[in-house]
Amino acid sequence: MASQEYHRGEMNIHDQKSTWDGFITGSTWGSLITIMIVGHATLAIAIGLPWAVSLGLMAILGFGAGLFMNLGGRWMATVVVMIVLALIVQAFIWLFGVLL
Repeated sequence: MASQEYHRGEMNIHDQKSTWDGFITGSTWGSLITIMIVGHATLAIAIGLPWAVSLGLMAILGFGAGLFMNLGGRWMATVVVMIVLALIVQAFIWLFGVLL
C-alpha cells in the first residue's frame, strides 16, 4: 500500500500544466504557419494570383489570426520574418530567372 493517503487536488501539477501549455502554443503556431504557407502556395500557383497579392493576403491573415487569438508580439515578429523570407526567396527566383 501507499505510504501516504491520496487527497484529490493537492498534487503539484505546475510542470504538467507548463508542458500542456507549451504543446498547445506550439500546435497553434505550427498550424497557423502551415496554413499560411499552403495558402500562399495555393493562391500563387494553383489559382494564379500574383505572388505579391498572395503574400499580402497571407500577411493579413497572419496578423489577423495573431490579433484574434491574442498570440502577442512574438507571433507578429514571426509573421514579419516570414514576409521578409518570402521576399528574399522571390528575389532569388527573379535573379535566377534573369540569369537563365
